[in-house]
Amino acid sequence: MNHKHHARGAALLAAGALALTACSAPASGGGEDGEIAGELTVITQRTDLVDTVFQDYKAEFEKKYPEVTVNFEAMTDYEGEIAVRMNTKDYGDVLLIPNSVKPDQFATFFEPLGSVDEMAEEYRLVDEKAYDGQVYGVSITVNTQGLVYNKKVWEEAGITDLPTTPDEFLDDLRAIDEQTEAIPYYTNYADGWPLSQWDGNRGAMGDPAYQNTHVAHSDTPWAEDEWHGISDGLLFDVVAEGLTEQDPTTTNWEESKTLLGTGEVATMLLGSWAITQMQQAAEDAGGSAEDIGYMPFPYQVDGTFHAQIAGDYKNAINVNSDNKAAARAWIDWFAQESGYAYDEGGISPLVDGPQPETLGDFEEAGVEYVEMEPATAGEESLEADVVEASEIDLYGQIYRQELVDVARGAADGDKESFFADLNTRWAEARASIAE
Repeated sequence: MNHKHHARGAALLAAGALALTACSAPASGGGEDGEIAGELTVITQRTDLVDTVFQDYKAEFEKKYPEVTVNFEAMTDYEGEIAVRMNTKDYGDVLLIPNSVKPDQFATFFEPLGSVDEMAEEYRLVDEKAYDGQVYGVSITVNTQGLVYNKKVWEEAGITDLPTTPDEFLDDLRAIDEQTEAIPYYTNYADGWPLSQWDGNRGAMGDPAYQNTHVAHSDTPWAEDEWHGISDGLLFDVVAEGLTEQDPTTTNWEESKTLLGTGEVATMLLGSWAITQMQQAAEDAGGSAEDIGYMPFPYQVDGTFHAQIAGDYKNAINVNSDNKAAARAWIDWFAQESGYAYDEGGISPLVDGPQPETLGDFEEAGVEYVEMEPATAGEESLEADVVEASEIDLYGQIYRQELVDVARGAADGDKESFFADLNTRWAEARASIAE
């Protein structure tokens, strides 16, 4: 699993897999007296890097902290596998906070790292995995959101300007379909998780408070003028017009990188973390990294593109760890010294960290970054609660796979009926929580 999801303070339907009684009081051990020593197990989702780049990290960290031995455990299905492990105390010393843990569960599973005010002096977006004023995770990198695309294909189709509306984006995909041999858009339906990336573009609305004033506060998030109606509506239209792969059930994530790199696929909506992977795929296939571009979501407010920035997965400490001091040292070292974020084309999790060269396209397009405001006090889990009660995996893939099926005629319904059903279920969930 060499992709990286943007991770927001929210819960997937998988939350039920985590038993709140699974963890008891913290175990005593090397971390209790502040000694940076012991055997450290770090769990990661980067199966592609664990035997290469991460071994370099191990060597550098152990050189700085010779009393620590670092061991890695990589999980292919991170969300699914870690949820099972977290029903025990044995889920490593350092792990990535899974999306299935709701904010009011953080203290049950993770060691607090410090107050929001204290941590915010050094790290970005600490509020994303905070609860009751305490921070529980530090981002491994910070992503922005948009679409990765093959510039040569778009140019071959005669497209010279970035699309500024969903309708213009559709026109551009139609031109690619007519003028080139490329698949205009690739859903990655079969792997599923890429469809979850569509939720990460809320910042395109240009309103840092959007999710606190809409979404969980709306009975109709799939209305035409609300974010999910705009974004999911665009996905529906792209599929319904046949501008995607012929059979979405046969898509393949690893293959898709080569397809986009070689120009067989023109466009995919993915976080900025994907840029370097697509560039590498282009070069591996004999092409050029310069063919890979990154465009903002096709929506403007007052003539300006906006793009949400959000932390990726967050490194956290198992509340049961015997080596909490070493675990904390790893988290800080990873953010401050490993170079992971920069090397992966991400924005640094450090407030004063370096900016990546990979986002030059955004700078040229005049994109303004939007850091979404944290939930208001007392509503930290509101949206996650509505997601759970509605059984709509807003941050996942299931309902968007259903959307694709309806759009391509493989399931009953149409755009209007599908969105009406989502709105009804969402409104009923909101009402049940308010009771």
